Amino acid sequence: MSSSSSPSSPSSPSSASSRDASTSASASASAAAAAQESSPPLPSLIRIVSRSSPMALAQVERVRAELALLHPGIRTEVVPVTTAGDRWTGALSALGGKGAFTKEVDAALLAGEADLAVHCVKDVPADRPLPAGTLFAAFLRRDDVRDALVHPGGRSLDQLPAGTRIGTSSVRRIAQLAVTHPHLDCVPFRGNANRRLEKLAAGEADALLLAVSGLERIGEQDRITEILSVEAMCPPIGAGVLALQCREDDTATSAAVAGLNDPDAWRETTAERMFLHVLQGHCNSPIAGFARAERDGRLSLRGRVFSPDGKTVLDAHEWAGPLDPATLGTSVAVALLRQGARELIDSIPH
Repeated sequence: MSSSSSPSSPSSPSSASSRDASTSASASASAAAAAQESSPPLPSLIRIVSRSSPMALAQVERVRAELALLHPGIRTEVVPVTTAGDRWTGALSALGGKGAFTKEVDAALLAGEADLAVHCVKDVPADRPLPAGTLFAAFLRRDDVRDALVHPGGRSLDQLPAGTRIGTSSVRRIAQLAVTHPHLDCVPFRGNANRRLEKLAAGEADALLLAVSGLERIGEQDRITEILSVEAMCPPIGAGVLALQCREDDTATSAAVAGLNDPDAWRETTAERMFLHVLQGHCNSPIAGFARAERDGRLSLRGRVFSPDGKTVLDAHEWAGPLDPATLGTSVAVALLRQGARELIDSIPH
């Protein structure tokens, strides 16, 4: 809108404000220029290493798509690897737990064969640090954390008759079903989600429990007959979160993917992984939990520890208030330790 008033004199408040604004803008521009000069140049190519399962590759495609929107000039290549966990059909404890799904991926990253690794956070061990020389550069926006029932006849969990065979090797799911549906029979079921669906179709089980986010990633969400609430089936630590891992000295790649980080996912995952780290659970200990960032900035964390037979259930739920995410995770873990979680976890063979 134009104004008919005359220009302000050099000594007028309006002129002073203009000079202040000009000085501020100049300072901001100088600071931005300095920051740009100090930032590492973006790479022209990022090689992404991932497990070679259909779900893992679908997760990589999400990262590539989001990175292309953020930095159209960066090319990406996929470096697929098959991990020991993908090849193994027995109990994970025989391979050292969840690290069986990440060891080869970490090795490719550290050897310089790739620049970026994509992980499901739930598959990354939290009882020990990340491999030396690596870090999480970003956590993507979180997907659905809930579990789903897949039943060819379209029944819900409560409608399944006694003796129904539920295909799952998850100690977390088995323990919780023992609490709520002890009349159902859990049968060992390993393999990626596509393979499990094939085994279900072959009659090796009557129903499956799978992650909602995983089924969505492979385009099989239409198979879902019921989505279980987090009260009915508490999710695993890190459910629905994809982590981007880089080498610590690769500042260019870290800077390139930093814009993909979701602040809520970062806070929630930090709290959850600290919770699991303090508990020092192993692959046979049924531990579940999830954090939730509210719109008003508050953060809550619920943690649960079960005995394998579901006869013992330890529960803690706290709100962060002024606590940072890691402190919240520690606080909830300590609450469970006071209830006897250490003795419970140590009593479970592994």
